[in-house]
Amino acid sequence: MTNRIHSLIKQVIYVSKPVGFDDKILKSILTQSQINNKKNEITGALICRSDLYLQYLEGPAYKIDFIYSKIKLDNRHTDVTLLEDGRSKRRLFSNWAMRDDPFKDWMWTKQEVADGAINRLSKGDAMKIFVQHSREVDQFLS
Repeated sequence: MTNRIHSLIKQVIYVSKPVGFDDKILKSILTQSQINNKKNEITGALICRSDLYLQYLEGPAYKIDFIYSKIKLDNRHTDVTLLEDGRSKRRLFSNWAMRDDPFKDWMWTKQEVADGAINRLSKGDAMKIFVQHSREVDQFLS
């Protein structure tokens, strides 16, 4: 049983509010994440815009715990809220050290976010967003 638990990857989803969001900050976050995540066997996706970061991370549990503790202290965003902390046998974003995507049209408007749509998001709903998102991405292209 212990070996099975250790062989599962950890999945974390969090939401936060950007501070000073612009293309330069976003590029810095993505560049740093892609380098660090590749080195640490972490994959995932960052859905972002000026009013919201929604990030999915997956990888070895101790590495996810470490990176999430650093994320919570990062001054490029505030109000970091954990939406999901689970385990899985397989990765959703196996070929992406950090995939950057803008919000999709099936997600919230800025007004819905301002009105608290994220606060009403359940853990299951957060996971469904990234499962749907991963299905839209052709991960098998080089």
